Amino acid sequence: MRERLRSEDVIWFSTVGADGTPQPNPVWFLWQENGFLIYNRADAHRLAHIVHRPQVSLNFDSDGQGNDIVVFTGRAVRLEDQPLPHELPAYVEKYGDAMIRIGGSREKFSADYPVAVRVEVTRVRGF
Repeated sequence: MRERLRSEDVIWFSTVGADGTPQPNPVWFLWQENGFLIYNRADAHRLAHIVHRPQVSLNFDSDGQGNDIVVFTGRAVRLEDQPLPHELPAYVEKYGDAMIRIGGSREKFSADYPVAVRVEVTRVRGF
């Protein structure tokens, strides 16, 4: 699991919509001190979801055979004092080239994905 936290590029981040349905989205992440750091577009619906329903889950894809599944549950909170993605060395190390590919530059990517969310993990299960 620790290797996947370092090496996986994408994790599925599931919030709960206003109508009670799960809303999974693939996101980039950094694992930091027993939690996830996830940057979001300012208009992402999940930001509204976590205000009213902060309990979330995150999971990795399986190995293609239904094995090696890890599910994290926790509480999500929006961070107001987090550096932008291009200002965070660990994020640039992990996603720097992809930030340029998606945004045109790291700074433009940060302008498009400026809102940081922290998910403090309270439970982990795997199978």
